[in-house]
Amino acid sequence: MNALLQGDYGIAPTSFQTVLLAMLLAFLMGQLIAWVYMFTHSGISYSRSFVVSLILMPVIVALVLMVLSNNLVTAFGLMAVFAIVRFRNILRDTLDTSYVLAVIVLGMACGTQKFSTAIVGTFVVVGLMLYLWFTSFGTRHRYDLILNLHWSRAVSELPALERLLQRHSFRAQCANRHFDSSAVGTDVSYRLLLRDPARTPDLLRELAMLPGVDQVSTMKAEDESEV
Repeated sequence: MNALLQGDYGIAPTSFQTVLLAMLLAFLMGQLIAWVYMFTHSGISYSRSFVVSLILMPVIVALVLMVLSNNLVTAFGLMAVFAIVRFRNILRDTLDTSYVLAVIVLGMACGTQKFSTAIVGTFVVVGLMLYLWFTSFGTRHRYDLILNLHWSRAVSELPALERLLQRHSFRAQCANRHFDSSAVGTDVSYRLLLRDPARTPDLLRELAMLPGVDQVSTMKAEDESEV
């Protein structure tokens, strides 16, 4: 254990109590922000990987600053390495960015001879990643179905459609309403928490019979869907 805790060869000695405390506080604060995001998010698209990144990023950034230790040369090296990665690869997923940043920081910890910090940081980050994966943190089930359709009748008559949706669902939220000036009618999207998902065909048949409804399409309201 002494060999592990004395394996850093940086200019300034490393306090591993401070390292662990900083990463623990970053984890708790990031998780608090992630919980707030989950409960207050009301947009059309929701991504679990973004929620996980809200937890991983503070921990990784805390590790970054521990590795830098007010070393300006190392800070410029980090910027250069990350710029090269961003130039060579387009990362569309925020969780992918978290993984790339983590391996860069751990590599810099080894390159600056902070071996103990690299080992401790690896165990903490990997343990955190496995915890978030095993618990499926960030997953939420608020809706079963996303319903898109074109309403050719007047907007004031939309309650007729909403009454039909309410008969089949516990909760029906209008996620988007688009008025096309060059066409007659309105494109609307609803998110539905169905009373019985197995009766989705019955809902679609009733929609087909309702005057003013056409161009009906549906998709499962999965967490990773970008609508």
